[in-house]
Amino acid sequence: MAILRDRKAYREKIMRALYEAAEGNRLLGVDGAKLRNDLGIPEQDMAAACTYLAGEGWVVVDWARGNTPAMITLTHQGIRRMETEEEGRG
Repeated sequence: MAILRDRKAYREKIMRALYEAAEGNRLLGVDGAKLRNDLGIPEQDMAAACTYLAGEGWVVVDWARGNTPAMITLTHQGIRRMETEEEGRG
């Protein structure tokens, strides 16, 4: 399992990738295995990050066998969080 700094970085990477992929449309989900491979996140850490993000209400996760995220979708709250973050940078 990753250290705290890495876990936070994984969660941010996932949120950014989902936000970019969804382009603000919360109906668009992202394949969990593809996202994990694209971001280079270990399987166990991907599951932990998705569990955390879902617990915060920022994503919805459809789980596959073996505790693997099959599909990950941003919620309205998740989109608002990313928009607020984006506005803060600009």
